[in-house]
Amino acid sequence: MYPEHTPHVPVQRAVEVHQPTPYPPTVAVPAPLTPVQPGTAPAVASIVLPDGRVVTGYAINPAQPEPVAAKPAVSRTAVNVALGGVGFLAVCGGLLLLTSFITALTAFITQLITLAAVFFGGWIAVQIFSTRGHQGGGTTVNIRKAVIKRNHFRG
Repeated sequence: MYPEHTPHVPVQRAVEVHQPTPYPPTVAVPAPLTPVQPGTAPAVASIVLPDGRVVTGYAINPAQPEPVAAKPAVSRTAVNVALGGVGFLAVCGGLLLLTSFITALTAFITQLITLAAVFFGGWIAVQIFSTRGHQGGGTTVNIRKAVIKRNHFRG
């Protein structure tokens, strides 16, 4: 790929040097101090070490343990029993509503069947009474003479 014996002359490029611009130092202005009188003077403690040296300093209050989380006013068992009772009542109410719905649906279907029977019975009555007036049309059956012909009676 590359020719083996070619003279290579390094290319010289112009180099620019950038110097960072220093920012002037900021001078911190201390806030004015206001003397405050402590409510009580802290106690100074002195301890004598085994080699005889005395160390004096302020006493450090021991760290207070975290307060224990307060127990709930109602036990978990009571809460579980109450929730179980509420669930049981919900199921009972749902079953009562389901029973009422089934009863109402049964009554509705019964009324529809009765209504259909009345209409169908009325239709049959109309057919019977309307064919009696017209002896010429339809099928006539005379059981006394036992002669049955379609649309004609021969006796």
